[in-house]
Amino acid sequence: MERSDPEGMICVGAVAGAFGVHGEVRLKSFCAEPAAIAEYAPLADPAGRSYGLEITRAVKGGFAARLTGVATREQAEALRGTRLFAPRDRLPALPDDEFYHADLVGLGVRDTGGAELGRIRAVHDHGAGDMLEVAQPGGTELLIPFTRAAVPTVDLAAGLVVVDPPEGLLDRAARRAADGPEGEEAP
Repeated sequence: MERSDPEGMICVGAVAGAFGVHGEVRLKSFCAEPAAIAEYAPLADPAGRSYGLEITRAVKGGFAARLTGVATREQAEALRGTRLFAPRDRLPALPDDEFYHADLVGLGVRDTGGAELGRIRAVHDHGAGDMLEVAQPGGTELLIPFTRAAVPTVDLAAGLVVVDPPEGLLDRAARRAADGPEGEEAP
């Protein structure tokens, strides 16, 4: 599976845009302790450019921060959407029941009966809990809540996730796959 994440790196945040007129950025942290992002600097973007990081203040939805090499509002705005990565070895080890999202992407997915459902394409967090985006054979997608009930087994060594999706989820996904564009029935 093609991934844009640099090898051996974990995405710890993203630039949400410029903050003010003096080259600060609005920074969104993906860390469990949001301010810990500064401890992992220097951070790198997907192109391999490195940035030192100094948090200047907390702001709604993240932090105002200075990145080395960014001195103007225009430079800060040009970084909008840039994901920032830290080397895995700088990050804390996780307990057995916690995972970095990057470790889950690409894992195979099977149901509790052993049927292959696809591969994890992405992990989304929309505020109500993580969702696994599973790319199914045939090009359809399935969103599965990343809860202990819906995902009882994650075996990183085997490259496999076992899911017990909520009742009806697979049926709805099958119906969507049978529908044509714009929700029309396929011929």
